[in-house]
Amino acid sequence: MKKNLKNIEFATVLPFADQTDYLPGQVVSKTLAQNEAVSLTLFAFDKGEEISTHSSDGDALVLVLDGTGEVTINGQTSRLQSGDSIVMPSGQPHSVYAPERFKMFLIVLFPIREER
Repeated sequence: MKKNLKNIEFATVLPFADQTDYLPGQVVSKTLAQNEAVSLTLFAFDKGEEISTHSSDGDALVLVLDGTGEVTINGQTSRLQSGDSIVMPSGQPHSVYAPERFKMFLIVLFPIREER
């Protein structure tokens, strides 16, 4: 039977923020699911690291798990701390920056393409 989730233990209580590690000078990502409808990814940003401005076809929900990060959407920057969330709307330019180390869980929902 094919599993939809990967890179995570099943039927085990896990400290979610500990499922990805910080590495010096890097942005570490760990994909938990990826298909045409959804992307679930854990990120760990070392201090000063970033994902540069880009846009996506899907709405993206950021959940901060540890530390403090900055998300810029259409030129407006929001500072988020552990427990905070923000939605990066599809088609709008956005970036993520780590003024200090932080971890986030990114959930992207892509539009369903109807078959004709």
